[in-house]
Amino acid sequence: MVAGSCGALMKAQAAPAPSTPTVLVVGDSLSAEYGLRRGSGWVALLADKALAEKPGFQVVNASISGDTTSGGRARLGALLAQHKPQVVVIELGGNDALRGLPIKMTEDNLTQMVRACQKAGARVLLVGMQVPPNYGATYTEDFSRTFARVAAAEKTALVPFLLKGIADGPDAERLFQADRIHPREEAHPRMLANVWPELRRLLK
Repeated sequence: MVAGSCGALMKAQAAPAPSTPTVLVVGDSLSAEYGLRRGSGWVALLADKALAEKPGFQVVNASISGDTTSGGRARLGALLAQHKPQVVVIELGGNDALRGLPIKMTEDNLTQMVRACQKAGARVLLVGMQVPPNYGATYTEDFSRTFARVAAAEKTALVPFLLKGIADGPDAERLFQADRIHPREEAHPRMLANVWPELRRLLK
């Protein structure tokens, strides 16, 4: 769990006041500041952005490094009950692919998470991920389409690829940490730029 430099970003265990509009981010290491200086990840930057452009909203980062869609689905109910968010950002699925888990299972987990959020009265932004081509063309393409299928079926907002302009850009190698999985600090403003246009529409 990550607490940012701005007071608008709250730890997941510290529930905000019920009257405070909340954005809940449920993600994995890409959102949990893995290998980064605290407060420099895209969720912390989001808290600052929301404070500046949408005063009154606060951001709760409930992301956990290594989490899968199964893990997110298992803990989502408690997070919804605790934080009563107006908007939920779901950034999960990358670790499913890294572990070679069945795409159908990932899709079902994402679908059930979206439905649980909507049932709780929250608007949802689904954040998509892509995997390298070495996973095979069929798996790579089907995995990428999973997020769009869920978003279309459940009528929810979508960011097709969190790492657009980073993983597929000309300076991709420079923008990643040594593990070639996690973006460096300087890439996180780009990640926020990918998310913010869609998220902004949900902050009413």
